[in-house]
Amino acid sequence: MCFSGLDPTGGAGIQADIEAITSMGSHATPIITAHTVQTTENVMRFEAQDPMLLIEQSRAVLDDMDVKAIKTGMLASVEIIEAIHSLLVDYPDIPVVVDPVLCAGDGRELIEQDAKAAIRNLILPLTTILTPNSIEARQLASEADSLTACASALQDHGCEYVLITGTHEQSDDVVNTLYANHRVMETFHWERLPNEYHGSGCTLAASIAGLIAHGLEPFTAINEAQHYTWQSLQHAYPLGRGQWIPNRFFWARDEQDE
Repeated sequence: MCFSGLDPTGGAGIQADIEAITSMGSHATPIITAHTVQTTENVMRFEAQDPMLLIEQSRAVLDDMDVKAIKTGMLASVEIIEAIHSLLVDYPDIPVVVDPVLCAGDGRELIEQDAKAAIRNLILPLTTILTPNSIEARQLASEADSLTACASALQDHGCEYVLITGTHEQSDDVVNTLYANHRVMETFHWERLPNEYHGSGCTLAASIAGLIAHGLEPFTAINEAQHYTWQSLQHAYPLGRGQWIPNRFFWARDEQDE
């Protein structure tokens, strides 16, 4: 089950979730948290979904289907966060993958100002795997003086695993670091690709959730999802004037068709 915003470009948000989860061989049940006005260059504005409608939609599906994992992306407002919190409390056995979408690629915030505290207090304590980029990690753990300290603080809030991605860091390779039990569990190095991409974080978190739904252990799911995400970025294409769109169905084409 995916809780994400609707991106009309199709590069990020709920469509990215559906494509990535489908690629993992899972079925996505999409719940829209917000509608956005955006291009591949920037975000103009957004409106949060009616929280009561969100609750009705998700509870109807949860009562009908055996949901194996929950993934959250853009949460937009305190009311949406409170609604999702109530669901997570009622379904404590379902693993939760959280992509803490705070800002768009152009830096515009995609969440109400007071909602960051709500994420820390209501969502992180119920999170199995958190996948912030380095900017988001620093925003959610502003008291920390290093990314390792950020990961520790986020685990103090209740996250079981924290995967901090290093796309925004000044390094030759992209370095993603997985933390668990207040220590570094694994460091992953990926070739830095030449472009900027729209929806890479959605792709990573959703593919992790899709693999978790098959019963994979978190470390295996996180490792395999990174391979898939990197390949989707390697095969990305420019459909607009801004960031490139990941090709999440790269696997569906023969090399001779490319």
